[in-house]
Amino acid sequence: MSDSSLRPGADEQWEDLLRQWRAQPSAQPRPFFYGRVRARLDDAAAARPLLPAGLRRPAYALMLALLGMALSGDCAALPSAAGAAPPSEAPGTPLPSAGPQA
Repeated sequence: MSDSSLRPGADEQWEDLLRQWRAQPSAQPRPFFYGRVRARLDDAAAARPLLPAGLRRPAYALMLALLGMALSGDCAALPSAAGAAPPSEAPGTPLPSAGPQA
């Protein structure tokens, strides 16, 4: 613990220091500071990219393209039903029934 009786003038020194700080004039920004800030904000708003940040990165763009192709419903990679039919059957002919034969 500190013993204030050893340094009787410590509180007065702190009070003097605080009075000196309060007496100093407040700091002012450099000339044209707010004008430069406003110009920089206007430039940033005008230079917004056309694409969102995720599409500017190639990995995200590739992933989005692959997802779009997978969900497109095109099914071009799958064999068509007409191509899978045996050559002896013409497309559009009914299939034989699978019921029991007597």
